[in-house]
Amino acid sequence: MSLRVLLVDDEKDFVETLAERLEVRNFTVVTALSGDEAIEKVKQDHIDIIVMDFLMPEKSGIETYKEIRMIHPAIGVIMLTGHAELESAMTGMKMGIYDYLIKPVQIEELVEKLNMAHSHKIAFEKRNR
Repeated sequence: MSLRVLLVDDEKDFVETLAERLEVRNFTVVTALSGDEAIEKVKQDHIDIIVMDFLMPEKSGIETYKEIRMIHPAIGVIMLTGHAELESAMTGMKMGIYDYLIKPVQIEELVEKLNMAHSHKIAFEKRNR
């Protein structure tokens, strides 16, 4: 069974390209182009890990994360950020975001973080049964 990854970014081309790169590596990918769309996907679908842009119009990655965490606290979130938002991303980690990556993301590093986040999610679920 492959990991179900939700990619959330307002840049459609980026999401589509990254989805293709992950699917080639045997991940099942669901996409969303906004925080609200991501929240709906989490409510409707089984998601293991979320890869989400920090800066999005209307609802930021942090705001979206807070809502998702209330729905499914075990879902691991990897935040994508630019250099300018690095301090905010670190603050997000204190809130429970699993990790962050600086754009442009290297696919090998992302795959490694996805696998680590999934292991963390499994451990979280076992502790909270």
